[in-house]
Amino acid sequence: MSVRSKLTLSYAGFLMVAGFLLLSVVLVFLLRYVPAEINTPVSRREFPGGVEIGPPFIPNRYDLWRAFWPKAGIAMGVLLVFGLIGGWILAGRMLAPMNRIKHATRLAAEGSLAHRIQLEGHRDEFRDLADAFDVMLARLEAHDVEQQRFAANASHELRTPLAITQTLLDVARNDPGHDPAELVDRLHLVNDRAIELTEALLLLSRANQGAFTREPVDLSLIAEEATETLLPLAEKHQVSIETTGDVAPTTGSHALLLQLTTNLVQNAILHNVADHGTVWVNTVADAGAVVLTVQNTGEQLTPQLVSTLTEPFQRGTQRIRTDHAGVGLGLAIVKSITQAHAGSLDLTPRPDGGLRVTVWLPATPGGDDHQGTRTALG
Repeated sequence: MSVRSKLTLSYAGFLMVAGFLLLSVVLVFLLRYVPAEINTPVSRREFPGGVEIGPPFIPNRYDLWRAFWPKAGIAMGVLLVFGLIGGWILAGRMLAPMNRIKHATRLAAEGSLAHRIQLEGHRDEFRDLADAFDVMLARLEAHDVEQQRFAANASHELRTPLAITQTLLDVARNDPGHDPAELVDRLHLVNDRAIELTEALLLLSRANQGAFTREPVDLSLIAEEATETLLPLAEKHQVSIETTGDVAPTTGSHALLLQLTTNLVQNAILHNVADHGTVWVNTVADAGAVVLTVQNTGEQLTPQLVSTLTEPFQRGTQRIRTDHAGVGLGLAIVKSITQAHAGSLDLTPRPDGGLRVTVWLPATPGGDDHQGTRTALG
């Protein structure tokens, strides 16, 4: 049986039960005041014209019972018909939103994610369900578009080193006098770039899947570890790194959070001013959250450009150094790692030039508060 049929029978059944109880109460109420037997004295009365009548008719309990039940049966039949027809109509009206949701579900199952229910009317359980389904469809559609764009970009990026390798080999084969050492060096550079891109893709996939072991970590210690590792790079580009912060306990993967911090600090070094730039790294333990902030000096950035920097393979060519093009996945990896740790990421252009990146992660109790400052100048 369909849900509509079940609801119709339920409505009719409840109406019949209510009608039966109501009629029973009326009958019992009436019969309690009527005696089972009525003894009326015999008397005769004379009327003009010689008409003689007997005593008046007074019904007893049996008479009322016999007269009441046929009419009650008719009333119950009317209630049954009314309950079935009315219940069918009411059930159809109530289940109409479910039919729209079912239609949208079938379209989504067939691969059409652009359809929306957009249920109108007053807010109720069906409206909440339809709105939640619309939100889910919007997220699925956005995720599907993002995955398609990512697959296309990844295919293009992986094709580039392979095409370069093929070109170098073709040139070497057609030119017998070509220096083999130069060919090997160029192939080595191309291969390193392909390996770097593949490792970045694997790391991004790992972060998106959330396949990692969670453990207590201190984000301030991770920030210090990342900055110490990148001091030679900062010295090469004449960039100073200032690290300040409090104990910032959280729970997550030490390796992924170290990768997150390293990516942010490395980007801040590479996308800096030509000479004597500065990178600021700060950690703060707030109520219920720990905050990592990485800022740098640099060129003026527009909000439109900043809003695209977390997209895969977006390199920000307006401000990138030619000696380190990267693979365009640094901030995309940062975003995925942040989301995998139930955090949030915010990118804001600095008024004086450069970028401010803020990462919020859930805090866990532990550790004694301390604050320190370290400055390194390359």
